[in-house]
Parts: sequence; C-alpha cells; structure tokens
Amino acid sequence: MTPPDPRVPDLMRREVYWIARVMREQGSRFYAALADALDAADATNRRTLYATWTDAFWDFAQRADALAAREEPE
Repeated sequence: MTPPDPRVPDLMRREVYWIARVMREQGSRFYAALADALDAADATNRRTLYATWTDAFWDFAQRADALAAREEPE
C-alpha cells in the first residue's frame, strides 16, 4: 500500500476558493468541473479529491497562493 502523500493535509488547510478559482481560470473544462466538485465537496470528499489528484491540486494551490497574495489587501 502506498503511504499517504504528505501534501494532502497541507491542501486540506488551504482555502478552497483560491484553488477552485485558479482551476477555473486555467481554461480546461476538466479542471473547471473539478473546481466545481471541490467547491461542492465536504471535508471527506475534498480529501478524496486531493488524494486522487495530488500533483494537479498541489500545482493549482501554488498558483492560488500567488493569486491570493496579489489580490488580498495587506
């Protein structure tokens, strides 16, 4: 059995809004649909999404950090 990815707990602590937003802005219908699923997911399903597509969500989370830093007032 593969051990859990250590990035998943970090993803669980992040704001869904920013990750979903950058996924929608990326332009892919697949990632837009995944963003909708993320928005609608409870914590258990959010963990499942993050565990299944960890690399993709991690990449979007990094982009989300940059976007949030640019847009949130200090």
